[in-house]
Amino acid sequence: MGMREENAVEVHDIKKCFKVYADHAGQLKERILFWKRNRYEERKVLDGISFEVKKGEAVGLIGQNGCGKSTTLKLLTKIIYPDSGTIQMNGRVSSLIELGAGFHPDMSGRENIYTNAAIFGLTKKEIDARLDDIIAFSELEEFIDNPVRTYSSGMYMRLAFAVAINVDADILLIDEILAVGDAAFQAKCFNRMREIKASGTTIILVSHSLGQIEQLCDRSIWIHEGKIKMEGIPRDVHPHYMDHMAEMTERAAEKRRQEEARKAEGNAAEEQKNEAKEEKAEQPAEVKENPQRYGNRKAEITSISLNRPDKQDCHTLHSGEDAEIVIRYKAHETVQKAAFGIGIFRNDGVHCYGTNTVIDQLEDFDLEGSGSMTVRISKLPLLQGSYSMDIAIECDQGIPVDYYKNAIQFEVTSRLSEAGVMRVEHTWELEKQNG
Repeated sequence: MGMREENAVEVHDIKKCFKVYADHAGQLKERILFWKRNRYEERKVLDGISFEVKKGEAVGLIGQNGCGKSTTLKLLTKIIYPDSGTIQMNGRVSSLIELGAGFHPDMSGRENIYTNAAIFGLTKKEIDARLDDIIAFSELEEFIDNPVRTYSSGMYMRLAFAVAINVDADILLIDEILAVGDAAFQAKCFNRMREIKASGTTIILVSHSLGQIEQLCDRSIWIHEGKIKMEGIPRDVHPHYMDHMAEMTERAAEKRRQEEARKAEGNAAEEQKNEAKEEKAEQPAEVKENPQRYGNRKAEITSISLNRPDKQDCHTLHSGEDAEIVIRYKAHETVQKAAFGIGIFRNDGVHCYGTNTVIDQLEDFDLEGSGSMTVRISKLPLLQGSYSMDIAIECDQGIPVDYYKNAIQFEVTSRLSEAGVMRVEHTWELEKQNG
């Protein structure tokens, strides 16, 4: 069956099982006597995955540990093969999965660049042309002729990353590799990813960082228990995924609380816990009624006000002028290590800006009772257009408490006719030479 011309990857009904052995014979005698009795169970990791990726598209695979997303990437790389189903790929593939898998410890960094790039299918002439770029990107110029066994793990990974992204691949597969090196090098890697995408390379990325996926990917595929649970625009899929993870965390915490209560207080205390759980269970049901809001609702956003210096609670802001967002909340129970976040989107879906109180390094705080959080924006840099804003209260590493999509819509007006998304403060200076 031929591929569609517009596609780079086509995956049809992939299934994959692994054998998980229940016990291992401890002695050689036991291994010999009972070699046929090794008990194992077939663990179905993927149960009929199908998806297509268009040429030049960037797709993120998300899901909790063990869901099958990394297995999917290894199948695409042909590190392992499916039990059934088909995978078709069109073009040269480069993978950042097993970084430096082809490196030899006794060879120099320079020699390893040649052997590793050859694994990706480059000729010596092609590697010669890219060598300086690879070394410069890795920032390992002074160590490049030392044996790789003398490298730190960070140096090793930087060299491997530099090779993998400089092979001019048609399809790039990445598994949690954007955590390479220090913060400056990570930023350089991420910017390089953007350049690669802009050049038309197809990217499939596995990451636990939903923010990275939202910035880089056109589409998210959520894999749950070996099946695709949801796919679509990252901003639409991720709140559902975060909500699911919050429910899982809450369920596990509730189970732990019940076990502790059973041990400490006996059956009577357990019944009281169950009654309390039933009362609490009534509240999240209200959240589902609004498809724009997700979270465990331990606290909720009660109102949002957008203010200018000359007008309160407005829906029009002026480019270059100060503005503020006042988020009022009510906590139904204590929310520990809470965080507030905002995301600004243009009406065509462009993600203009996003931040939260963790990124901005505010001191940890808990939410109790009622209150408000105010975000002040100096000299609003957005250009004229229609925008919306997501507002979120989160806790404990991004678990949504009240994630409110499209919480407010607003217009930005400007007296100027600049182009783009944002205004950059600047000056012009002309200097003429006489004669």
